[in-house]
Amino acid sequence: MSTTLLVLHGVLVLAVSMRVLLRDDLSPDKRMAWLMVLTLLPYVGVVIYYLLGEISLGRRLTGRHQPVATFMRQHWPDHAAVRHVLGKPENIGALVRPQWQGVFRYAASVNGFYPLAGCRAELMADNHDTRERMLADMDAAEREINVLYYIWLGDDMGTDIAHALIRAARRGVVCRAMVDGLGSRALTRTALWRSMQDAGVHLAVALPINNPVKVILTSRIDIRNHRKITVIDGRVTYVGSQNCADAAFLVKARYAPWVDIMVRVEGPAVAQMQLLFASDWVQATGDDDFNPLTQAAVVQPGGFVAQMVGDGPTERRRSTPQLFATLIANAQRELTISTPYFVPDATVMEALCAAAFRGVTVTLIFPKRNDSWIVAAASRSTYHRLLKAGVVIHEFRGGLLHAKTLTTDGDITLIGSSNIDLRSFDLNYENNMLLQDQATTAAIQARQQHYMEQADRVTLEQVTQWPWWRRIWNNVMATLSPVL
Repeated sequence: MSTTLLVLHGVLVLAVSMRVLLRDDLSPDKRMAWLMVLTLLPYVGVVIYYLLGEISLGRRLTGRHQPVATFMRQHWPDHAAVRHVLGKPENIGALVRPQWQGVFRYAASVNGFYPLAGCRAELMADNHDTRERMLADMDAAEREINVLYYIWLGDDMGTDIAHALIRAARRGVVCRAMVDGLGSRALTRTALWRSMQDAGVHLAVALPINNPVKVILTSRIDIRNHRKITVIDGRVTYVGSQNCADAAFLVKARYAPWVDIMVRVEGPAVAQMQLLFASDWVQATGDDDFNPLTQAAVVQPGGFVAQMVGDGPTERRRSTPQLFATLIANAQRELTISTPYFVPDATVMEALCAAAFRGVTVTLIFPKRNDSWIVAAASRSTYHRLLKAGVVIHEFRGGLLHAKTLTTDGDITLIGSSNIDLRSFDLNYENNMLLQDQATTAAIQARQQHYMEQADRVTLEQVTQWPWWRRIWNNVMATLSPVL
């Protein structure tokens, strides 16, 4: 009996280890992490790999979810408006300054969205300002409102947005509301959700988990739609980190306030965000009659150049870390990043250190107190190396800094839903905006400076004085992060 169990043990571990070694999509650090788990915890490791090892939506959803560019070619192959919204490769040379043309070319390779001129953005003051402006735009809507939120709570903001959609639907505006099946699962069971449905708001759930056991056995329950999309009449969109929730963020209130950043955007790039929403909506609902381009793009006089970027497990692998690395590599003078979750892969980590070594002022802003103890430890495992390279690190103490921003050289901004962590890189559907504009970048840099004024600067001396057990803990979490 013991011999049989030993043989079964060897076959099981060997089979899964061979699967890990045969996968060409795994980076060396991830492959090593999985092999280490399988060696040290063979039975537990096999179960963890079965549940979390493969980035798969399952056979049923994989057949429905396609890359955005493929989806658009199949649904609107001859639609002139869609071709106009996508933009053209020659736009890059005509609209983008030479230093940044490679960045915009790379971003365009993800979804086929090219930069468009004539965009305008207004930085929202805070969570309350975002809510008031969204409500005003929704109450002024004439044709349609499309929203998609990872987390939609039944708090003041969540209720107000729902009621705005109800009001709009009752006056004849086509309203579509979509939520992530895990992040907003609680909302879908409330009277507020049913009230929207009764009022005529079209509702959908992205990546539903009505049968969690089936999802766990056939897919991955942690592949989520992390996007935050609000598009009104095809002319206004909001881009940034804020979910449909108050700053108090009741589900994790002890970390409050959650400090987010949002910009209100007008111009041709809004239609690209509409196409991102359409790809999610149609693939989740099968609503092939949804025409996402009901109005021609409105060019804003004197507006800037921007393009949208959508990432996810059905897009090209590694596109988000490669986009970050491309931006970092093109920085000449200064680069500032804020993110709540910092677990970079080797691509981003090397780019940050290299930028600092070549004289770029690289500044990173993280929350001092993180809602994920695993991420907090893994993040701090990178501090020593970053600080030795000359990177400046600040830890924000005024709540949970949830803003995801990158600015560089006073000219370029990347803002949206993507964190610099392995979840955003591999598992989540994300949406971001890349823009070239000195005024908008200056406004976001001022906000980043405001974060730094409420933060503690971390020094190399402090990090080298951390106790041995803390350094070991941080490094263990960093080592295991590829499998968590």
